[in-house]
Amino acid sequence: MQDFSDSMEAAGPEGNGRSDTVDSAAADCPSPHSGSNSAAASTVLVEVRPGVAVAFGEVPAELIAELKLDPVDLGLVSVDDRVRISAALASIGNTATVGGNFANAFASVEGVYRVGDATRAFLSAGGTLAVKDGANLGAVFANGRIVHQARWIPVTAVSAAGVAAAIGPALAMVALQMMLSQVAGLVRTNIALTSEVLTTMRHGQWAELTALVDTVDRAVGRARELGSVTTTEWEKVAAKEDTLRKQRETYRLNVGEHVRQLGWLDTHGRRQYLDTNAKAIIFDAHALLSSLKAWTGYQTLHAARARAAGREEADEARLVEIIERETGEELSSALAETTSLVDSLARELRIIAELPGRVPLIGKRKDAKKARLTSAQLLEAIQPLADALHPPVPPLEAPDVVCAPKSLDLERYLRILRWFLKDGETLRVLGLDAPARIGAILDGAKEKVAPAVDKGAARNLVAVTDRRIITARTNAFLGQGEIGQEIPIDRVRYVRAPAARDGSGRSVIDLITSEDNIRWHFDSDTDNTHVAALAAVLAESMNIPDDEQAQLRRPRHASPEAGTKGESAGMRSVEPSGSEAPTGDAV
Repeated sequence: MQDFSDSMEAAGPEGNGRSDTVDSAAADCPSPHSGSNSAAASTVLVEVRPGVAVAFGEVPAELIAELKLDPVDLGLVSVDDRVRISAALASIGNTATVGGNFANAFASVEGVYRVGDATRAFLSAGGTLAVKDGANLGAVFANGRIVHQARWIPVTAVSAAGVAAAIGPALAMVALQMMLSQVAGLVRTNIALTSEVLTTMRHGQWAELTALVDTVDRAVGRARELGSVTTTEWEKVAAKEDTLRKQRETYRLNVGEHVRQLGWLDTHGRRQYLDTNAKAIIFDAHALLSSLKAWTGYQTLHAARARAAGREEADEARLVEIIERETGEELSSALAETTSLVDSLARELRIIAELPGRVPLIGKRKDAKKARLTSAQLLEAIQPLADALHPPVPPLEAPDVVCAPKSLDLERYLRILRWFLKDGETLRVLGLDAPARIGAILDGAKEKVAPAVDKGAARNLVAVTDRRIITARTNAFLGQGEIGQEIPIDRVRYVRAPAARDGSGRSVIDLITSEDNIRWHFDSDTDNTHVAALAAVLAESMNIPDDEQAQLRRPRHASPEAGTKGESAGMRSVEPSGSEAPTGDAV
């Protein structure tokens, strides 16, 4: 999508789908296509705070779906404040839309929407959405005619105009409504708190918390219906402030302790901690979100009372902004910890779901007398919240470089590896090394036992991403979902690849990091160009002086006698060259 504060020339159904831009936000509105309707409805979206957009004019469902806008209930934003927002923002909008179909767009606030980070980044970059019915973004077509036009005004334009300060308290009320809508949406994910999770002790905790949540929910609902917070309703809720704060802090501390424990434990320790505390994690995460919803509702009611009093007293008006700032900080911190915790548990459950047998995460399988939660049941309970807090990574596809026998079933490795990758991390190489054959070093009298020993030799998975190198014993990886070592890519110091295969016909790569010297062998039927490409990928990150790295990147044609000191005959430096295999003769 192109930044709507810039000019857009709407292309017709046969148009090329691109929009020309100008620097000024005061550029004329797009001229309709010759087959369009000059009276097409208009929408102006003004980003008043990062991630918060106020809509003027009709907002069609197509536009909401295209931009992934999340509607926010205006709730306790008073009619007077809506008028103030309209008047203040009209000074920007009318300047930018004189003479176009947007001239009357600022008559009233039609809605408030939460704009996701991805959409905001897209809009800010001046991108274009997928062409819809042959038309570029900024116009909605039906039967070859423009029936709707839209314009986006970014938060930078609002700040530059200086209107945000004039309507700060009103915008603070909008922001509080957005926070309340956000946390309420998370609670609605409806985690299944089963009887196993709600033990006798937790039943009492849950009953106390839900009673508080219901009290605040009813007060917020009545305030919305009346358009104000009455003294009676406020006094009832205000009396619960200490209890609400205690509930919020209790579960925030519980979640924080889970996060800290998982943060300093190693892989095996994290698995054990999650084994023991899975039920507590599910309960504490849901309880924290419920307490946050109640606390945010309370703060919204408090702000609405202060906003009403602020018409007569300036300090009360400023208090609204303070409440919004503090509530935002509290909510952001708590959601960050909750996301980290739920991510850890959900990832572990998803890995277990890919393992043979899908073993229980809690309790012993031989304990048949007592009902136990299995990993599948736990995942069913936590997954809606996990997906809402942090959309899962897409399934992994095999990378272009695969250093493994052609007969290898990559899919089972990729299904597990998917859950170890972080946001935005790209898998570049996947390999399976072939460890030294023990039979080759045994003398003739012992060669009879070699095949049995070789058969049990453990292979190693090698996965290289744009951030790190992940290794794992294949039996531990496929059987228990465990990885062995993670090496940040910036710790690569040197990479070598022998010019010829070893005595068993295998390709070899030597990797030197700041801590380890590692040698990988790859089966004789592994494509040697892929092995060379793996070495090239690693060599791109060699953290050595620039002059030495430049020397290594140049093709080498010298004879073995001319090799540098310390470089073995039959070995060569690796020349990374993008996606192509490195070239160069042995030195």
